Amino acid sequence: MNYALPQILPEIPPGGLVAGIDWASAEHVICIIDGGGRVRARFTVAHSARGFGDLIAGLREAGCGEIAIERGEGLLVDALMAAGLTVVVIGPRQIKNLRSRYRSGGGKDDHFDAYVLADTLRTDRVRLHPLMPDLPATMTLRAAVRARRDLVRHRVAACNQLRAHLDASFPGPAGLFASLDSPVSLAFLTRFRCQDDAGQLDEQQLAAWLASLPGRGRPAPAAVLLTRLRSAARGAAGAEGAARAVITSSLTAALITLSAQIRALEAVIAAQLDTHPDGHVFTSLPRVRALRAARLVAEIGDCRARFPGPETLAALAGVSPVTRQSGQHISHTFRRAVSHELRDAVCDFADGSRHDSPWAAGIYAAARDRGKDHPHAVRILARAWIYVIWRCWHDGAAYDPARHAALQRVLDAGGPGSSDGPGSGPATSAEAR
Repeated sequence: MNYALPQILPEIPPGGLVAGIDWASAEHVICIIDGGGRVRARFTVAHSARGFGDLIAGLREAGCGEIAIERGEGLLVDALMAAGLTVVVIGPRQIKNLRSRYRSGGGKDDHFDAYVLADTLRTDRVRLHPLMPDLPATMTLRAAVRARRDLVRHRVAACNQLRAHLDASFPGPAGLFASLDSPVSLAFLTRFRCQDDAGQLDEQQLAAWLASLPGRGRPAPAAVLLTRLRSAARGAAGAEGAARAVITSSLTAALITLSAQIRALEAVIAAQLDTHPDGHVFTSLPRVRALRAARLVAEIGDCRARFPGPETLAALAGVSPVTRQSGQHISHTFRRAVSHELRDAVCDFADGSRHDSPWAAGIYAAARDRGKDHPHAVRILARAWIYVIWRCWHDGAAYDPARHAALQRVLDAGGPGSSDGPGSGPATSAEAR
């Protein structure tokens, strides 16, 4: 597999022109300026296939080949890169700070923001880098992973709504099984929608119903479930119970549909991960299954030029602190301008890894001993893992515990530790203070 080498912008843009695009959901504002910062053209295009075509035609007619934009993904960015144009991403937080460079007020204007983007691309070229796309396999995997994440959030919200409804109308099923959105719990609510439906259940009937369920897992015995059901507060009965049962059915059906779609996406994600060129790198990490590995692949991507060193990856993941120094005062603070999806994926992996890797367990334990709370300790561990992950990812090699020197020292010592070794030192140097 061939990877793009790190790229930099030329000292002078092709044609001497640059453009800025203020992105919006319905239409986009474009500003083209020359090498002296003078506006050569301004126009607006719709967020549509025709609008994208008009935009590309306008840029080519003006002789402009470089564009600055606030976001690095989406149909517009795909269209620009497919047309062979150079795209540079300047994030919204940067634009917010850059406005004061031109105006003392804090107002926002789409045409002004397009100019700020273009002029920043003109003046700050040495600090900017062109966007380099991931492989199509990575982009489709990322879309599936993020879609599943959104569906899971919807499922949590629907489950909370169902729980609130049951607390007021039929409390028994809320604490009957391990989780309210489990298949057996949803099957129970489909069959027994209100107090009148479940009020006459006995142990034999409940046991027979459990036995009729395919792949029902391992719920508690019927006698235990019946005790839980009868010890709960009674729900609404009669006409009121029947009316509330309709709501129970609607919310239950919504949860069943969401769960089914999440499972379908998980199967798609697993299949995509199996054929991804970097799949073997991330599935080799400790305590990683398909979904966790897929999240890492999707959020880190496959373009090695995007992260020339592990420090850049750690910074984007938000697991390295921001250091501020003034005179003799030095402070280390939480990094906020990060990719939240990447931070969540890396920290989720790190938190799980400490249960399988003595090296990871030692770093986490040492951080907790220094008084760090759980999220901070996980970030420290995640930063240590970044150095290991980056090396494996950069080389396209699977993680081999036998070649992890710090882990081997821990194993040789007969217990967890984190004082030495690749990854552990950088993780604890600044953030651990």
